[in-house]
Amino acid sequence: MTTPFPFTAVVGQDDLRLALLLNAVSPAVGGVLVRGEKGTAKSTAVRALSALIPTLDVVSGCRFSCDPGSPDPGCPDGPHEPGAFETRAARMVELPVGASEDRLVGALDIERALSEGVKAFEPGLLADAHRGILYVDEVNLLHDHLVDLLLDAAAMGASYVEREGVSVRHAARFLLVGTMNPEEGELRPQLLDRFGLTVEVAASREPDQRVEVVRRRLAYDDDPAAFAARWAEEEAAVRARIVAARELLPSVRLGDGALRQIAATCAAFEVDGMRADIVMARTATALAAWAGRTDVLAEDVRQAALLALPHRRRRNPFDAPGLDEDKLDETLEEFGGSDDDDPDPDPGPDGPGGGGGQPEPDDAPQGDGDTAARPEAGEGGQPQPSGAGEQSAVRASEPFRTKVLSVPGIGEGAAGRRSRARTEHGRTTGARRPRGALTKLHLAATVQAAAPHQRARGRSGPGLVVRRDDLRQATREGREGNLVLFVVDASGSMAARQRMSAVKGAVLSLLLDAYQRRDKVGLVTFRGTDADVALPPTSSVDAAAARLETLPTGGRTPLAAGLLRAHDVLRVERLRDPARRPLVVLVTDGRATGGPEPVALAGRAARLFAADGVASVVVDCESGPVRLGLAGRLADELGGTAVTLDELRADSIAGLVKDVQRRAA
Repeated sequence: MTTPFPFTAVVGQDDLRLALLLNAVSPAVGGVLVRGEKGTAKSTAVRALSALIPTLDVVSGCRFSCDPGSPDPGCPDGPHEPGAFETRAARMVELPVGASEDRLVGALDIERALSEGVKAFEPGLLADAHRGILYVDEVNLLHDHLVDLLLDAAAMGASYVEREGVSVRHAARFLLVGTMNPEEGELRPQLLDRFGLTVEVAASREPDQRVEVVRRRLAYDDDPAAFAARWAEEEAAVRARIVAARELLPSVRLGDGALRQIAATCAAFEVDGMRADIVMARTATALAAWAGRTDVLAEDVRQAALLALPHRRRRNPFDAPGLDEDKLDETLEEFGGSDDDDPDPDPGPDGPGGGGGQPEPDDAPQGDGDTAARPEAGEGGQPQPSGAGEQSAVRASEPFRTKVLSVPGIGEGAAGRRSRARTEHGRTTGARRPRGALTKLHLAATVQAAAPHQRARGRSGPGLVVRRDDLRQATREGREGNLVLFVVDASGSMAARQRMSAVKGAVLSLLLDAYQRRDKVGLVTFRGTDADVALPPTSSVDAAAARLETLPTGGRTPLAAGLLRAHDVLRVERLRDPARRPLVVLVTDGRATGGPEPVALAGRAARLFAADGVASVVVDCESGPVRLGLAGRLADELGGTAVTLDELRADSIAGLVKDVQRRAA
């Protein structure tokens, strides 16, 4: 068995260690989400925590880790006789991002069901994690169907399995810990809210601390056992402190003054619902117990806010996490109770993980409300139809709910929420003979295929005689995420400030939709004489929104260059991820200027997409009393469809935006 890296040997990352230790003291806090760049000891710290969790008593032979003091009356292995128990370490169960639904919640033992006629349940990872830790690395990449199951188990403290004639319920209370790199995309809001605490981690910029990180890692790699032995005393001290804090926890008093500060803080930061108040109360109580106190002080409330509120105050996916500490201190001072009227500006218990929070800077951009100008941005004013100089970047208008744009046909890409697809997870639509390994058995179809041959096969007992040819694979249909490639015209013909603000608002709305539907996104812009890949295809919709915010406008309209650059992006991405189908969203007024025969050249470039069968939609940004209809003609060349900015809204006249149609070139 591999010796884990000692928890107390992790250099720095005080907030991360504190958040994990508070959950070890009080699992009711609700788990930890660790956000940060790669290579910052996120996974190392989480895996090291399991060695510090106190041992627990479990009913002997129970696959569901029932507590002998209060066994689950509905345990599938029950009822349990009193007395027989064993003591073991708390488990840390890792949930792979690509795990199946059966692996997570458990499933019918197909082999016994078919051979013996017995309905037997095989527990999954949720059963293994009961009264332990469930760890999800790269939790933001977890498939939606697994997220739904995690949400249900976290909300109810139990897992319910209803399938293939089996109905099973078992307790599933666990410490949920997730790690993620925000560059690879964000979490669904429902799952984000289920994490009690969140921590932002980053690599230290101090050379001495980085040297110590490397020194300890090399020493561990050379001899893990010897390295762990050198830290055994510190590990034992922290383990003993956790045990003492757990024993003290029921005696901690959460006074009315602290409760008032908690409620006032949650109200001041406009968090949704009441879960934040409850998590803050539990966290502040755990902080007091960790510090060896029986009273919750204002410093505990402040630290609890820094850990429990940043991820809950995000109003939309593009808001940066973090709290305004000045506002937090003002709120605590205003509503300070008799327990403590002077919040400590630098709180935190001593010992491992005793540091303060790491709030991000205020995410509201400073400026005049109209611009977020780059230093090189040109003068404002009304642009000429073509050839105008660069204009300063304008702010996007308010986003809105868009109509669903989807790719026609049935794909086989990564799970998502946009287009129809054959998936491993979804509603069962039929059965077929398996091609290769059997992954999803269609039980009814298999039994139906085997039933006529039972007498010929000499069946004599209750079991069904099944051969390989009888097995049937379930065919399922769900939704896939697509590659949504935005191709945005940023030329002078689009540079009227009001129009560009509306265009950015529309693209931002489509980005929000892509975030919710688990798409990859890319951004190509064209202006002047060339086109740029502002953002290569990525799962980080936040990055696309940031690039859009600073997009300047002006110059001629190299429409053909934009289309050719987008076609090249799709060609490369098809090699990397051939199963993910693209959807091109071209945002333009259809004009093309610059170079010889710009309109004809743009038409030839557009026909490349039609020849490849790429689904596309043109968002027509033409305005004014006289309209040329160039965007509609361009949509015909692309083999797609055109919609206006007004028609893009979900609350516009029903049916104006339909699924993108493929047309013959």
